[in-house]
Amino acid sequence: MTATLEPSVGTGAKASTGTSPADVIRRAKEAGVQIVDVRFTDLPGTWQHFSIPLKALEEDTFTDGLGFDGSSIRGFQAINESDMLLLPDPASAFVDPCLQVPTLSLTCDIVDPITREPYSRDPRYVARKAEAFLKKSGVATTAYFGPEAEFYIFNSVRFDQNAHEGYYHIDSEEGIWNSGTNGTANLGHRPRHKEGYFPVPPTDRLQDLRSKITLAMIAAGIEVEVHHHEVGTAGQTEIDMRYNTLTRMADQIMMYKYIVKNVCYQNGYTATFMPKPMFGDNGSGMHVHMSLWNGTNNLFFDKNGYALISESARWYIGGLIKHAAALLAFAAPTTNSYRRLVPGYEAPINLIYSQRNRSAIGSLRPRAGGAEACEEHAGKPAGIVGGAGGRPRLPARRWRVHPGSH
Repeated sequence: MTATLEPSVGTGAKASTGTSPADVIRRAKEAGVQIVDVRFTDLPGTWQHFSIPLKALEEDTFTDGLGFDGSSIRGFQAINESDMLLLPDPASAFVDPCLQVPTLSLTCDIVDPITREPYSRDPRYVARKAEAFLKKSGVATTAYFGPEAEFYIFNSVRFDQNAHEGYYHIDSEEGIWNSGTNGTANLGHRPRHKEGYFPVPPTDRLQDLRSKITLAMIAAGIEVEVHHHEVGTAGQTEIDMRYNTLTRMADQIMMYKYIVKNVCYQNGYTATFMPKPMFGDNGSGMHVHMSLWNGTNNLFFDKNGYALISESARWYIGGLIKHAAALLAFAAPTTNSYRRLVPGYEAPINLIYSQRNRSAIGSLRPRAGGAEACEEHAGKPAGIVGGAGGRPRLPARRWRVHPGSH
């Protein structure tokens, strides 16, 4: 069983097929599932979960919901109003590729048990509202997002902060600093700083591990386009997914991080999506390819425009630049984020848009067939609102935010 909600026909992606609660239960039984794991995202963005036996999953569960204590989840409820409900989304169902006991995973929406209203602090609800806002604005019918998530795979991570010491220590068999170690036989073949992109094995020691991660993602219903070693020594990695709609892609990002961390853990490694875990080498970001569509019409494409982008795309970029300070609260929320955003490490450090320029916040990349993708280093739900804020919702020019000349 895999997740089934996909982009619509006409954009190069698979057609959507509806999944009912009865379908989920029937297919889970056919797959030999024994446990159902229900998951939701908390306010800081961590996937939370609890599990029930398969026999406890009934069709009514998808409408009646499953209760949990909202006061024990960061940023959610106070103790005097702690009860909340999870409503499993049948379209999110997949058999977990990382667990030994056959387990069905269901991503859930959060609702108030009294009013049955969607929970305002549920990130999934925020994503759904952003998609509804886009349609209501009249700007476009659909927005697609294709993130390129980067991460490091280490062999060891140690850190502590206490009364008599404070430190962190990371290690990687692939790290160039291990060229002189002499415990066991040293076989060499390590990428130097900023030279990990992308020699073949044995310099790239993580080929098989990345392939295992990729196959686990595919088994979970994620369409993977490519995997490769990234620039950083010591195991920097990138695995790219095919674009999808906002809420579905947000679900896939949670699946992506979960699968990466678990496959690495099971193979004796530890993975981190920390923006800048290591001084003197590239940090990890999540470049996001964005496009707006009316049906099958790509609103960002103009064969006569600069970098083949339309005026609508320029207004979209203008909205992102105008709202950059607010967007960064979501896209770069930690002090470590800004240790990455420095010159010399392929990070977006300029509030500009430019063709093929990776230091620009809006980098316009050539694509096969002459199409262009607007790559924006910003949060996904906020990206719709920020970008649409630059596009006119009324004919008056006062609604347009131009990003300036290239």
